[in-house]
Amino acid sequence: MVDEAMVRTALESVVDPELDISIVDLGLVYEVRFTATDTGVHAEVDMTLTSPGCPAAAEIMAAAHRAALSTEGLDSVHINLVWTPRWDPKTHASEDALMDMGIW
Repeated sequence: MVDEAMVRTALESVVDPELDISIVDLGLVYEVRFTATDTGVHAEVDMTLTSPGCPAAAEIMAAAHRAALSTEGLDSVHINLVWTPRWDPKTHASEDALMDMGIW
């Protein structure tokens, strides 16, 4: 049975091209929800970007979709771009990401 940890593991392969850090480590992935459909299991992934004007937005969103869809047991995925809560590295990023960004 597919779960949130499996999807987050798949999403770890998606790297913010400007920071060269995983979107999961940056804390850009907020929530993963599942629903059963006639065709299988569907996931809704709520995520944000480091800034509303992110020049790599389309690239990151497409990579997140491909990565999440590669999760065994998922039949469909939708990536929802959300802006609430506003991303703050001090609140959302992992300790490793903070160190990589020089924030402590």
